[in-house]
Amino acid sequence: MKTNRRNFLRTTAAATAGTMLVSPAFAMNSAKPRYQISLAEWSFHKALFANEMTNLDFPKVTRELGIDGVEYVNQFFKDKAKDEKYLGELKKIAKNEGVANVLIMCDGEGMVGHPEKDERVKTVENHKKWVDAAAFLGCHSIRVNAGSRGTFEEQQKLAADGLHMLCEYGDTQKINIIVENHGGLSSNGEWLSGVMKMVDHKRVGTLPDFGNFMINRDTGEEYDRYKGVELLMPYAKGVSAKTNVFNAAGDEANMDYYRLMKIVDEAGYKGFVGIEFEGSELSEREGVIATKALLEKVFKTL
Repeated sequence: MKTNRRNFLRTTAAATAGTMLVSPAFAMNSAKPRYQISLAEWSFHKALFANEMTNLDFPKVTRELGIDGVEYVNQFFKDKAKDEKYLGELKKIAKNEGVANVLIMCDGEGMVGHPEKDERVKTVENHKKWVDAAAFLGCHSIRVNAGSRGTFEEQQKLAADGLHMLCEYGDTQKINIIVENHGGLSSNGEWLSGVMKMVDHKRVGTLPDFGNFMINRDTGEEYDRYKGVELLMPYAKGVSAKTNVFNAAGDEANMDYYRLMKIVDEAGYKGFVGIEFEGSELSEREGVIATKALLEKVFKTL
């Protein structure tokens, strides 16, 4: 099985190299891809944590892989949110590489739906620097987590309150505040879509992640991914194409990408589709290449 996957990757790489030799005239006449592809920085979290790669390298690696946009993760430049010199260098690198700065994924800044009002306000304040950084870089959004405590309904109200406050600040910088299904009740499509309705702000949105519908790992409670994506797509300002394992045909072994992308397409979505590889059977680079090939194959069927 692993040999087949390796062969698939070699074939993909050869095909990619071949496209570079196509004449300009043919390229001009070729159909424009259905969607632009971006790359979530978490796809290279092992290399980043091991200091084999830095956040400043990320746009370069993205371009090497033939991908058009970058989705940063704040963990990898945690102390640089207010450092305009650093952000200016990062922006310059992305521009020189010809990749778009799409969004910043924000973790570790508090609980947006904290039961205590003072803590919700503190969380909003903690995120403001990332809103500013996203605006500086030319991103359209920051991704936040809608964590809370309490009953189903209580958590909805608390998360909606925190998100609305953050959206009001997002308005000042023209930056969207988008929520990923990222564990707990946020991975319940009905819960998160309900939160979106409660926030009722043009800046709020979702980042549906194909692979993040595990509500409780301890009990194994999981939300139906297809229903979840369908419920979240009306509010989507981004899409996260999560992959873990590939079969010999190059398809994701545990989810139907054709069905998922059809849901995305039928929702009228027009933005970037972001690769987020989290597997272990392939290297991070190989996993990204395999995900890109899968998306391009699926796009042709839409």
